[in-house]
Amino acid sequence: MAGASTPDLTAIVSNAGGLGAFPAGTISPEAIHQGVAEVRKRTSKPFSVNLFILGRTQPDAKQVSRALELLAPIREELGLPPGQPLEKYAPDNDAQFQAVLEEAPAVASFTFGILTKAQVDALKSRGILVMGTATTVAEAKAWEAVGADLVCAQGSEAGAHRGTFLKDFESSLVGTMALVPQMVDAVRIPVIAAGGIMDGRGIAAALMLGASGAQMGTAFLSSPESGIPAAWRDAILGAKDDSTRVSRIYSGRYARGIVNEFMRKLTPAVDEIPPYPVQNALTTPIRQAAGKAGRGEYLSLWAGQAASMSRGLPAAELFAALIEETRAALQRASADEPPSGERSATRGA
Repeated sequence: MAGASTPDLTAIVSNAGGLGAFPAGTISPEAIHQGVAEVRKRTSKPFSVNLFILGRTQPDAKQVSRALELLAPIREELGLPPGQPLEKYAPDNDAQFQAVLEEAPAVASFTFGILTKAQVDALKSRGILVMGTATTVAEAKAWEAVGADLVCAQGSEAGAHRGTFLKDFESSLVGTMALVPQMVDAVRIPVIAAGGIMDGRGIAAALMLGASGAQMGTAFLSSPESGIPAAWRDAILGAKDDSTRVSRIYSGRYARGIVNEFMRKLTPAVDEIPPYPVQNALTTPIRQAAGKAGRGEYLSLWAGQAASMSRGLPAAELFAALIEETRAALQRASADEPPSGERSATRGA
């Protein structure tokens, strides 16, 4: 939930009994230290810090020039000056890793790639549990092989960036219901289910498939404590079952979001888009300006396929509802009762 979660949201979830997550993938090492300090001011409970795994970026000058050309009309519409190539397209990933190592959160989670065994050992020497993101069984096995303590099974329904790192993204779009039991059978470490889980029924289903827990992002995006612009929140609350697509036009890496004008305009030129983090850095000023102007058509509206089930509830209220719904769903299952189709908390306004 880089760019969406806040120290408040992280702490609220942890204080409620979950494992709040602080997103550090797009921020500087200094900001990681500051953000973790803010979380610790708000909770003494365990929380996780999430980091991207990025290789060295060598942007192609012609590709960058073409990307800026494609983005120029949108920048002009938003009143931004012409874009220019950047000296740096992402924070120093090694320095980010060192910051997380120094802060020693209870859990460090990673996506976009895989750590070396030496990196995993360094984290574990600091008492940090390591969780890797996997979109296939092979990726889960790879994380287990380098010593990860647990693995997140990211189903194709999940919102935002795909964590795929071994094969092409198309062959790695495995749904959560299919992925979780196969992964549980293939590795010895705990599996955390993610993707399309929005209420207690989804959590219970993940547990019944063998998952040890559920990771939820989209469900909390519409909470008032999240850091997203109002236009993004409105888009989530107005989403339908078929509102999202997987595209790389926003950031250069495949990610699931709600279809808007930005996606429609740039999709025909998707083959000319530079890879992450180059495209992500070039579109950042557009997203920032669009957010301030309430222009949802030019935001990256990250959301999972079940976004229409969002409720807009305060995070603590939502978490309490999820616990009660999960308990009720598991009780129904153990009693062999048909589901009522009702949830204990209604969708917020």
